[in-house]
Amino acid sequence: MANVMKQPSHIVVGEGALETAKQFLTSYGKKALIVTGKHVVKSPMMEELKTALTEAGVAYVVFDGITGEPTDVMIEEGLAVYKENGCEFCIGIGGGSPLDSAKAIAAMTVNPGKIADYNGKVMDKKIPPVVAIPTTAGTGSEATMFTIVTDTEKGIKMLLKGEALLPELAIVDPSFTASSPKNVTVATGLDALTHAVEAYTSKKAFCMTDTLALSAVKRIFQYLPAAFADGNDKKAREEMAVAALEAGICINNSSVTIVHGMSRPIGALFHVPHGISNAMLLTVCLGFALDGAYERFAHLGRAIGAAQEDESDESAAKKFIEQLEKLCHTCEVPTLEEYGIDKDTFFASIDKMSQDAVDSGSPGNTRKPVTVADVKELYKELWAH
Repeated sequence: MANVMKQPSHIVVGEGALETAKQFLTSYGKKALIVTGKHVVKSPMMEELKTALTEAGVAYVVFDGITGEPTDVMIEEGLAVYKENGCEFCIGIGGGSPLDSAKAIAAMTVNPGKIADYNGKVMDKKIPPVVAIPTTAGTGSEATMFTIVTDTEKGIKMLLKGEALLPELAIVDPSFTASSPKNVTVATGLDALTHAVEAYTSKKAFCMTDTLALSAVKRIFQYLPAAFADGNDKKAREEMAVAALEAGICINNSSVTIVHGMSRPIGALFHVPHGISNAMLLTVCLGFALDGAYERFAHLGRAIGAAQEDESDESAAKKFIEQLEKLCHTCEVPTLEEYGIDKDTFFASIDKMSQDAVDSGSPGNTRKPVTVADVKELYKELWAH
């Protein structure tokens, strides 16, 4: 069966990307809503964006109400600012949260009701253009047709999807990630790694995503430790920005699997940043998935130099998981307990989290069956991990 690659209409990558991208901005409308958070709104990157818009003759208004991971309340507030100011398109600048929020706000300008009405549904109505400018290397939101927003009433992370949510323009300047602190560098970098590994081992993987996923995995294993050790390592920042973009395109086309399915409920209930909850789950979940895809995991093990070409697939696959564990240790990924989560509360939440994880659909992309009972056991194993 033929596959269709889905990605932004234009992707501008490299230092000075914003200057190069100016040529596209005038075609999206006369007034933009800039969606961001409290840190980026005060940054040189924001000033650079404002200057580019002014030079392009595009008016703008700033909404900086994205504090942490997006909620339905934040989206409603941003939507009100968009409508009150007569905006015609959205620009998300920041980490994955502002980028996801820009997509969600744009979507709700043309879709009736509340955003919670669209949980799990495909959003197919054409939305105003979205420009995505990442300042972290990891979420890949600049290249995906997904947005994750917390439903504050139900306490769940909603996965909203549809080709309509794809940004028109992704502007990826590695220098914009240089100011990311260590904890953000790790969280987003390991999020990108999760995207690449899950996309490569997903049932939906195909030749184009395989190429990008392998490339991203190799880059991240080589350069994430360097970016973590020295945030001013320009080469490491460049390679991680490219890896995040590659991995984002991958999940846009071959999706994610069990790690993301189990990660979202932890984030929703215990407010763990998405990349960190992914990292906490990596070795436990992928260890479970291993025997359904030894050949795939073996390719990854050989690609990063952890296994020899003549080793059995099972051996090479296990060596890949060992290297994943080492990388997480190098990057100082905390356990649930170290993060401050109460054991009794966590165990009392396992039934809900397990059902929510399976209901999200992501575990169904794993190359072996995943039941609610399996997920419950994995959550218990995670606590002991």
